[in-house]
Amino acid sequence: MFEQLQKFLQNFGAEEESTAFSRDDPRVAAAALFFHVIDADGVVEPVELEKAKELLERRYGLDGTELQKLIDAGQQAEDESIDFYAFTSVLKRHLDAEQRVQFIELLWELVYADGVRQELEDNVVWRVAELMGVSDRDRVLMRQRVADNLGARDDD
Repeated sequence: MFEQLQKFLQNFGAEEESTAFSRDDPRVAAAALFFHVIDADGVVEPVELEKAKELLERRYGLDGTELQKLIDAGQQAEDESIDFYAFTSVLKRHLDAEQRVQFIELLWELVYADGVRQELEDNVVWRVAELMGVSDRDRVLMRQRVADNLGARDDD
């Protein structure tokens, strides 16, 4: 009897909460890291924000209100964070090794969104990759792949 009451209370309002994103939701962690990368150089270009939105939409199949809620949750999580270990640990728990490499590729797409790879952005991607267990080799290969796909100059 007590368990049924507890389940009822836990599920009460679940329909309204289904659109809410929790702090340990990997989608929020991804969005927060996207915002951290595009803000790393201190200048957030509109093209970077559009790229982040496009990547979240493509990756998670969200649009309209749902996409905006994820963006808002990601920005809030990033604004309130003191580091990005919490975000990388959530992603590491939810993504397999190949998916983590693919996530690093998405970060490189953000870095190159404004056409310039800044040292601070590069450093953030390196630290995120390290925390997520992505090898230096895979990180560099993903950077080169994105640069090649975009026709960007990648001197390293």
